[in-house]
Amino acid sequence: MAQAKVLSFGSLNLDFVYQVDHIVLGGETIDAGEVATHCGGKGLNQSIALARGGADVAHAGIVGADGQALLDICRESGVDVSRVHVDEGRSGHTIIQVDKHGQNSIILFGGTNRGVTQAYIDEALEGYGEGDLIVLQNEVNMLPQIIESAAARGMRVVLNPSPFDARIDECDLSRVWLFFVNEIEGEQITGKSDPAQILDAFAERYPGSNVVLTLGSDGAVAQFGGERFEQPIIPTTAVDTTAAGDTFSGFFLAEYLRSEDVAQAMLCAAQASSIAVSRAGAAPSIPALDEVRAALGA
Repeated sequence: MAQAKVLSFGSLNLDFVYQVDHIVLGGETIDAGEVATHCGGKGLNQSIALARGGADVAHAGIVGADGQALLDICRESGVDVSRVHVDEGRSGHTIIQVDKHGQNSIILFGGTNRGVTQAYIDEALEGYGEGDLIVLQNEVNMLPQIIESAAARGMRVVLNPSPFDARIDECDLSRVWLFFVNEIEGEQITGKSDPAQILDAFAERYPGSNVVLTLGSDGAVAQFGGERFEQPIIPTTAVDTTAAGDTFSGFFLAEYLRSEDVAQAMLCAAQASSIAVSRAGAAPSIPALDEVRAALGA
């Protein structure tokens, strides 16, 4: 398993982040204390978390001519971007409000992330095969086709079904090897709200799949091969939770590929996400592996 190649196929966004007292209400106008532009997108965040977590990862996706900074931060983090296309049009971007408690609200514009074609999917998957990983989320178009094409090659499909919408219903979720979901997404897929019932429902519907369920302040629980692993949060002062889930999934996968130890992967992921939420921004908040290991005393 240690030799498996990883392809992160997903979004690359510019994040425009506004610091506010509270999330704006309908019809309300409020002042923003600060504004900053960061590189983000769930796809980019997952790629950078994988790379900073020590995985050998390539990214597939599409940016516009305004997306040079997105390519630069991937390269600087050790992500192979040779498969990324630069097309006409504007790159995907988000408008993010972050309140004084570190909670966020996000508006997403897909831009060039919505330009995926079957021809590009085939090109991006060239050279990948049995046992390799493809890491996905729902911020690019053609997600059902990406899943089918990857599964047909024998790749293990890793899916974070976020943002959850009707396009997830078009996907053959039985093809997914590993789900990363939070409580809301877990309920949207299974109709259950209790964490144990969510995991039971996944096991019944998708018996060939594994699940990592994140529970906010209650930590996370994983279900692999019928065995469950619980991981409490590692307390910190939250500044910005934007990339917490992506950091968790990237470091979990990187550690799991090294050790095949689910409990160790959960611990490593919890520490990495604890560091990430203590910092502002999405991609810039993701720590390096050495920093995570130092925090764990490893």
